[in-house]
Amino acid sequence: MAKALCPICKKKESTEDFHPFCSKRCADIDLGRWLKGGYSIPTEEVAPAPVNDA
Repeated sequence: MAKALCPICKKKESTEDFHPFCSKRCADIDLGRWLKGGYSIPTEEVAPAPVNDA
């Protein structure tokens, strides 16, 4: 069975130590993207209805 390519650099096969990445560098790049919100899913937020305290 062939190993999958690294999802970050797409140049090398993933390694057991850093699966699914090929190196610590690619794993750190992925972590940085997560921490900066690079993997967010866009949504349409609806404004809340005004509260009527009458």
